Amino acid sequence: MRALLGSVALAGLGVAMGPVQAPPAAAELARQLQARYSTVEDFKAQFTHTFSTPNLRAKLVEHGDVSIKKPGRMRWTYTSPEKKEFVGDGRKYYSYVAADQIVYVSDLPTGNEVSTAVLFLTGKGDLVRDFTASLPPNPPQGEWQLALVPKTPQTDFVSLLLSLEPHSLRLLGLASLDDQGGTSAFQFSSLHENVGLSDKTFEFTPPRGAEVKIIK
Repeated sequence: MRALLGSVALAGLGVAMGPVQAPPAAAELARQLQARYSTVEDFKAQFTHTFSTPNLRAKLVEHGDVSIKKPGRMRWTYTSPEKKEFVGDGRKYYSYVAADQIVYVSDLPTGNEVSTAVLFLTGKGDLVRDFTASLPPNPPQGEWQLALVPKTPQTDFVSLLLSLEPHSLRLLGLASLDDQGGTSAFQFSSLHENVGLSDKTFEFTPPRGAEVKIIK
């Protein structure tokens, strides 16, 4: 389910030019971001995913496209360097790596099994309620940043860092840190929000010849 973390990010385009006004206090910024996200029912974007761990000599960089629709529908299509798909149709979760020719199918997690990051994505979570927010020092020029630590310990991450376009609060990127020191970061471009994505966008048919394994 770690790939779903990327689904927390609602992406944005562009970076503000010139001097940037300081962001509001962390709790207020989290409240404003939650309010903005509640108005977004779906979106699609291109992404760059960078993953690193203390044991990797080089970062892994991947590219692809993502579509998200509340509640609980998502499709991550990795196009390079390896073709992969991670799809949630609202009931089932499908994981497919072309090189392996295996499709893993599981039920979407429910109850205490659901990451707070996934809850936020599906419109059932709340940044203010579920996270302790803070403002990191020295954010990159032209960005606001919001650091989030879950109030309930999570199995897939220990903290999140959101990069925001000032004032509009469009999310420029998201990075998650796991308990092994690994970092998974998404940057987004070509964002389109509230485009009326069809549920058919999130249907998944196993590729011909691929083995299907049910995970219970």
